[in-house]
Amino acid sequence: MVELGAGCALPSLLAATLAQPPSLIVVIDYPDAGILGNLKANVERNRGHYRSPCEVRCVGYEWGTEVTHLLNIFQPDDCPLPGCEVVIMSGLLHFDSPVMCSFQARVYVAAGEYTAPHVCDNFLNSGLNAGLIWEEGTSCRGGDPRNDTWMGTIGAAGLDIARLSTRKGMCQWWIGR
Repeated sequence: MVELGAGCALPSLLAATLAQPPSLIVVIDYPDAGILGNLKANVERNRGHYRSPCEVRCVGYEWGTEVTHLLNIFQPDDCPLPGCEVVIMSGLLHFDSPVMCSFQARVYVAAGEYTAPHVCDNFLNSGLNAGLIWEEGTSCRGGDPRNDTWMGTIGAAGLDIARLSTRKGMCQWWIGR
């Protein structure tokens, strides 16, 4: 699994705690000392929670540069496909790069509603041209948040469902296969 634009790497850190985690998770963000330092600290701080045989690695990457060193991280024993099985990315639709399509994977993409429609269209069309088939997510918009199992669980924990629903409604997402 690889998470591009990982930020604090929450999806990756959670995946590392699954009963059957990926064998290798690579969290990638911009190679700025502050950004990558925070990301590395998060990975180390949570290392005691990872399930065996999961290994979590941090890598700096400047979007749009050569991707070979990223692809070389994944050895044939780590994934049945060349590259990786799962790619997670958030907030990276503004950048043109071969990295998303370099991994033969299922791609989970999220963007804020503030992302201009032409930016989303350009990104999705690039994926189509590379052979991806997109499924657009719909659960972020409209409807009653209590119908979502996880939102009901969060509400039962005493968190404000209305506020969480508002935040949830500010995203859009796709799955590429």
